Amino acid sequence: MEKKRIILALGGNALQRDTKDSSAKSQLEMAKLTAKSVVDLISAGHEIAIVHGNGPQVGQIVSAYEEAKDREMPFPECGAMSQGYIGYHLQQAIRGEMRNRGIDKGIASIVTQVLVDKDDPGFLNPTKPIGSFFTEKEAKKLEEVNGYTMKEDAGRGFRRVVPSPEPIDIVESSTIKSLVEAGNIVIAAGGGGVPVIDKGNNSLEGIAAVIDKDFAAAKLGEILEADMLIILTAVEKVYINYNKPEQRGLDNLTVAEAEKLMKEGHFAAGSMLPKIKAAIKFVKNNPNRKALITSLENASEGIEGKTGTLILD
Repeated sequence: MEKKRIILALGGNALQRDTKDSSAKSQLEMAKLTAKSVVDLISAGHEIAIVHGNGPQVGQIVSAYEEAKDREMPFPECGAMSQGYIGYHLQQAIRGEMRNRGIDKGIASIVTQVLVDKDDPGFLNPTKPIGSFFTEKEAKKLEEVNGYTMKEDAGRGFRRVVPSPEPIDIVESSTIKSLVEAGNIVIAAGGGGVPVIDKGNNSLEGIAAVIDKDFAAAKLGEILEADMLIILTAVEKVYINYNKPEQRGLDNLTVAEAEKLMKEGHFAAGSMLPKIKAAIKFVKNNPNRKALITSLENASEGIEGKTGTLILD
């Protein structure tokens, strides 16, 4: 098998399979299962960099401070905290699995800042819910006192929502690239990275926003000149007419075909659509790049073209 430089974008199911158990112990145990599939790729000789989601974890951190009432932790700091503790679990689990197989490689997590445009249109329409649920009265107070944007969430109460701008660059890119080229496994841009804007005079400012982790993974892949972006999700491949009698799995898609299916409305905004968009961003205008969307368990076979959905330019 040809050795590749691969960006792995781990979805939430790779860290928290039981949504009712959000404990650190449960997450670490899930990380150990995830590590087995990741190390399968490492043992095959591939260079690996990992990007992970952080939705439930950063929500827990935000909620803890919200419940403390007299304390408020800025959202960028909450994102950085989630990168630290998720990275710790992943690097511990992957290191242990590598050592069990006699693989002597370094692994490190980088608390990563991701540059965004202060004029990104995403700032005009915050959509990403974070933290706890509140009553309408509590929500109005949070808007007045903290300047939050609060929206009603499916009849369950009101939640804070933040923007989701697109990544422009990764601040720590040279450090990440040096580590990868030296043969290390790197965990970076966790949860999409901490969004920052350039204030001028060599100054960066963290902002309350969430970058889609698949877009961040595509950007990291571009910077690292990766051969493949693998977006890992809960299903084996991309489907059209999902969960309908006419459901059909897709094996290979060109960018043009993927864009056509997007326009026809086949992919849900909250699930497969951002993954398709990220895959297109990564491979477009570069025939040497490929993107694979599949489940964690099928990643190795997906690289060999045996399963999953492969997207090519």
